[in-house]
Formats: sequence, structure tokens, C-alpha cells
Amino acid sequence: MVYFERDMVAFEYHNDDAKTTAARHPEHDMWTTTGDIGHLDEDGYLYLTDRKAFMIISGGVNIYPQEIEDCLTLHPAVLDVAVIGISDDEMGEVVCAVVQPAPGMDPGPALADELKEFVRGRIAHYKTPRVVDFVTELPRSAAGKLVKRVLKERYAR
Repeated sequence: MVYFERDMVAFEYHNDDAKTTAARHPEHDMWTTTGDIGHLDEDGYLYLTDRKAFMIISGGVNIYPQEIEDCLTLHPAVLDVAVIGISDDEMGEVVCAVVQPAPGMDPGPALADELKEFVRGRIAHYKTPRVVDFVTELPRSAAGKLVKRVLKERYAR
């Protein structure tokens, strides 16, 4: 979790004490987080890797969608992609890739299997999407930002 330090008591969420408390570090009053996950390299550079709210917990393992999205965007059949966790009775959540295929690509089971193998060959197997769904367009804000909340609602069971 990435925290930033302020020289005054950190901000508060309007009418949401629970969210305000969750954003504060439990041991440092002046530290606050916006929910970003990251790491420092040996030279002290900060790399943001994902958002905690997007984390998928599958079988007790934390999976960060950004790594899977980064992998899938390298496949020539993928124009756009979002990875979310969807509810699963056995695992809690499973990885679901929602893919907008590139023009001329034929979305279907064969392409879904190809994308799964593509991921499996590049990152840890447990991060391979169990579900690959194809859409004509991903939900984006007017500024072009992916709106994962819409996908989470669409795929809620």
C-alpha cells in the first residue's frame, strides 16, 4: 500500500467515517492512502502497480489485474481489455478478462483459449483468466478512463 505524508491531519471523506479511517495508516496519523499499490526499486523509484480496490482474491491469493491486462494488451488480437474478479463459490473470486477484440478478429472460444495460453506462457499460471468474455466496447468515462465499477456490476452474480 502506498501512503503519502501530510504536514497536517489528512483529508476526510465527506459523511464517510469508515472510509476516512480505512484511508489512514493505523500507526501514523499523518499518513494517508488513496488505495494505490506499488513498490520501491533499489534506487528509490516508486512504481505504482495497481489499485487495492481492483485486487482479486482467488483461493486466498492476491492477484493484481494490471499485470494480466499488461500481458493481454501485447496480443495482436486485443484492442482493449479489462480484468476483474468475478464471484466463484469454490475460489471466492476468479479472474475474468473482458476483451474488446481488434478489428477483423473473430471473438469466440478459439480466441479465448488462445488468449489464456498467451497469458499462461508469460506470467504465473494462477493469474490466467478462467473466463474470457468479448465485448464491442469497454465502459470508459468521457476522459477515456476505464470504469471497472460498471464491469463489476455487469458481471456480479
